[in-house]
Amino acid sequence: MKRNYRKGYYLISTDKSKLDIKVIHDYLTNSYWAKNRTLKTSKLIIKNSLNFGLYFKNKQIGYARVITDYATFAYLADVFILEEFRGKGLSKWMMKIILEYKELENIRRWSLATRDAHGLYEKFGFHSLKEPEKIMEKFNKEN
Repeated sequence: MKRNYRKGYYLISTDKSKLDIKVIHDYLTNSYWAKNRTLKTSKLIIKNSLNFGLYFKNKQIGYARVITDYATFAYLADVFILEEFRGKGLSKWMMKIILEYKELENIRRWSLATRDAHGLYEKFGFHSLKEPEKIMEKFNKEN
């Protein structure tokens, strides 16, 4: 379902047609977590995720996506705000919108990975794994 949230000149939208794939792909391929991501992969993740685009006067300035079954599990990924728009509370606003999104309100387990934004996510109840021995992963460095 497409939803829009406004705050002054800022807009958060779940409408995929508003997304600027160039802005998203350019940012992600300059990030530490998605350096080698291809444009084809960026298009595929957008197609298969719940997307939250952040805009200032119709220009995309941020993004986040959620991979979910809409019932028990959600993984938050690819969160960013362009540098010139940081420090305005926009990441906190985007997190609030995502975590209060109606279709996600009953998610039992949220997950994410970050190297440098622990402080932001802790404000929203995220924490290090309580039982890391229960979590496993298969990581393919080539993809």
